[in-house]
Amino acid sequence: MKWSDTREIGEALFDLYPGTDPKTVRFTDMHQWICDLEDFDDDPQKSNEKILEAILLVWLDEFE
Repeated sequence: MKWSDTREIGEALFDLYPGTDPKTVRFTDMHQWICDLEDFDDDPQKSNEKILEAILLVWLDEFE
């Protein structure tokens, strides 16, 4: 999984943290959770706010 796989990452976060409201998660925490995903294989430094927002929107869509 790479940073560009925003849908897949958002769905993975929802699966791992189903009771967590994505609106309450700080980007720093979410970044770490993504880097800790078993299938994640990308440079942690390649993320940015735009990517994290896109992932958050997918996670939020799954949550709601």
